[in-house]
Amino acid sequence: MRILLAEDEKDLNRILVQKLTSEGYSVDACFDGAEALDLLFCADYDSVILDIMMPKTDGLTVLRKLRESGKTVPVLLLTAKDAVEDRVRGLDSGANDYLVKPFSLEELSARLRVMTRTVFGRTDNLLTVADLTLDCASHTVRRGGREISLSAKEYALLEYLMNNRGIVLSREKIEDHIWNFDYEGGTNVVDVYISYLRKKIDGDSPVRLIHTVRGKGYVLREEKKP
Repeated sequence: MRILLAEDEKDLNRILVQKLTSEGYSVDACFDGAEALDLLFCADYDSVILDIMMPKTDGLTVLRKLRESGKTVPVLLLTAKDAVEDRVRGLDSGANDYLVKPFSLEELSARLRVMTRTVFGRTDNLLTVADLTLDCASHTVRRGGREISLSAKEYALLEYLMNNRGIVLSREKIEDHIWNFDYEGGTNVVDVYISYLRKKIDGDSPVRLIHTVRGKGYVLREEKKP
């Protein structure tokens, strides 16, 4: 999943980027509300982590402008204010969740998982297609009971495909959701990682799950090999 992180405390910003990246998220990070708005209106994000007290434009203003534009991306607010009225103001402005500093990194991860489940209409952390399972909490992947080791980017790609099972995703859409603005790789990066996943996920299985739709992109669905 691709996340926008807007946090003006540089040390906390760096720690959060490291944590989220290690969990397979693609992260675009900024330090003020004005840049956050620029990023929000030139890219599609799966979740937004937004500090309230930021220079140039505060987080609540960013949130209001985001909602006024019709964007429904889930937003988690970060703040040092823990008064009830502050939490109510944030939620009434369109936030999906609210986390008071200081907070646990594990709690932040759990809240992001909850927001993702809500977006995709799920009730738990387990994704299943045929005999393939992905646990979003433990980041474990199994096919036919056999655990499969994936890199962070491979995991992110598989999670995105499984969240959109049965939907044909273009290369551009996959790239926009899995890689951030800092990526400087080749133009065939999606094809390369799809190839990696196929070898690990499908292998010699009689049931293929990752399919190419000629001229359109890729889809994850159950289909027996001919």
